[in-house]
Amino acid sequence: MEKKEKKVKKTFPKNLVVIVLMGLAVIIFFNLTKNLQRFEPKITYTQFIEELGGKDPKVPSNVLSVEFTGLDIRGELKTESTFFDERSNREVPFKYFRTRLPFEDKELVDILNEKGVSVSSSEPRMWKGLFFQLVIPVLFLGLLWLFFIRQMQAGGSRALAFGKSQAKLLTEAHPKITFKDVAGEDEAKQELQEIVEFLKDPKRFQKLGAKIPKGVLLYGPPGCGKTLLARAIAGEADVPFFSISGSDFVEMFVGVGASRVRDMFERGRKNAPALIFIDEIDAVGRQRFAGIGGGHDEREQTLNQLLTEMDGFDTKEGVILLAATNRPDVLDAALLRPGRFDRQIEVYSPDLKGREEILQVHTKKVVLDKDVDVKTIAQKTPGFSGADLANVVNEAALLSARHNKAAVEMEDFDEATERVIAGPERKSRVISDYEKSIVAYHESGHALLALLIPEVDPLHKVSIIPRGGQALGYTLQLPMEDRYLTTKKELLGRMTVFLGGRVSEELVYNESTSGAQNDLEMVTQAARKMVCEFGMSKKLGPITFREREERLFLGRDLARDKHYSEKIALDIDSEIRTIVDECYHRAESLLKENRKKLDKLAESLKKREVLDGEAVKKIVGMEKPQKPRSH
Repeated sequence: MEKKEKKVKKTFPKNLVVIVLMGLAVIIFFNLTKNLQRFEPKITYTQFIEELGGKDPKVPSNVLSVEFTGLDIRGELKTESTFFDERSNREVPFKYFRTRLPFEDKELVDILNEKGVSVSSSEPRMWKGLFFQLVIPVLFLGLLWLFFIRQMQAGGSRALAFGKSQAKLLTEAHPKITFKDVAGEDEAKQELQEIVEFLKDPKRFQKLGAKIPKGVLLYGPPGCGKTLLARAIAGEADVPFFSISGSDFVEMFVGVGASRVRDMFERGRKNAPALIFIDEIDAVGRQRFAGIGGGHDEREQTLNQLLTEMDGFDTKEGVILLAATNRPDVLDAALLRPGRFDRQIEVYSPDLKGREEILQVHTKKVVLDKDVDVKTIAQKTPGFSGADLANVVNEAALLSARHNKAAVEMEDFDEATERVIAGPERKSRVISDYEKSIVAYHESGHALLALLIPEVDPLHKVSIIPRGGQALGYTLQLPMEDRYLTTKKELLGRMTVFLGGRVSEELVYNESTSGAQNDLEMVTQAARKMVCEFGMSKKLGPITFREREERLFLGRDLARDKHYSEKIALDIDSEIRTIVDECYHRAESLLKENRKKLDKLAESLKKREVLDGEAVKKIVGMEKPQKPRSH
């Protein structure tokens, strides 16, 4: 805070001078403009006497008013007159004038009074001439210096600072974050605890000959807390924290990025022990490439300088480099070798326990109703990242405030979860009764199969209210627990449920619509993975045909290599077709057997528009608990 106050005191007088000079310039400008608006030609004393009507009091005067300043006279006429301008060689009209007495005429004032002319006087101002001769040039030069020379100096300093690091130092003004503020990442925090201990007491490690990692790479899906973990390390160790984005190194001028890398590490050494954090390091640390199209000189030079600096600095200096990325697969191998990023920590999506802890952190400042159960919300949000859960809590609070509630209720969290998954409701969209009926049967097909097939996730809700951009309805299934393995039976069951919408449309209306587009994409993708990646094809056997994604700078579409023959490609297509057909026939058979239940559910859905899982079970007469999935 003291530095900030000194900065204000230093810059305030300069700003004051600029304001005063500009104010004077504005005043002078308006005065000059005002005077220029009045055309005051200098006429002869003889013409002035003529306009006055001579010295005879009986002759009327054309002069309205005069002002004496010594021997100088300024005045105004009643009506316009003309004078001969020698420069233009013509008569020029005028109403205001100025002239000068050739001698002191004591009778002139009496004559003016007798003729009813308004007379005033002012003292001669010697300083006025000096002001225009001295002050105005000085003011002009001062403004010239302020607006041109200082800009040139600032431009020079900016040019010198162009190669300086853009890293921001987190000071006490920023809120301090510790491991207590990071929930759902216990394993990652445990791995990073050694870094904190080293920064607090480096001698304890050095005396035993232990070497702390030079660099730590945090990688994982977006929104899982990689940046938050890095700031928590700095907060726990209470050391300077320099933060910079990988894109800040790359400029259009070659060599600037390398210069910024050198300056960043130099700043870290001066403030040691310190942490340097590079967010989105894949922007500068991508694999170097030489081939078709050439490489990126600036990025490669920056990467080379980063590699050199990481080799050059010693952990005894107390500087540790942290980096975060969503794409560890595109990073250069030299960056990931031991001695540079020694430790690589995956920050993954939180499990059920982690989601519950994250929700507890984000709901601390939210007024919750008594019926809100954080564990239930965690169960309904599988696969959500920390950022997604924060968004759910915020959306629930906004929905509660929109309805003027005193506290956030459970139904607000349910609606917020669905908004994050499928988008906001679009009740204003008007659809015909015919389309509404088709959508009802489509979603009823999904929902009924979700109840009839025991190995799929339980049905949570079905709705025919449009959501998001294209969805005219949706069927929501939520798992009862976190699972990390999927069986072939479960995959086939999911695909059968996906195809339930299309089968229901054809069964009832003998027609197919475009509403099943997303379902067909999901089915095709799942079938291809079963055949090409999971080895779940009887004909092709336990072999993977996954296409490797290499040569990243050429683009993924150009870089795909086939490692199998055309015959195998035909077999893959045939197996995918067989799997999809089997699921389709299974869905068709189940819905035909339960046609009455399908009709009953669709009619209820058309009337009520939204049904939860328990209501669907009551409608179709399946209130008994669903069989547990086989493991």
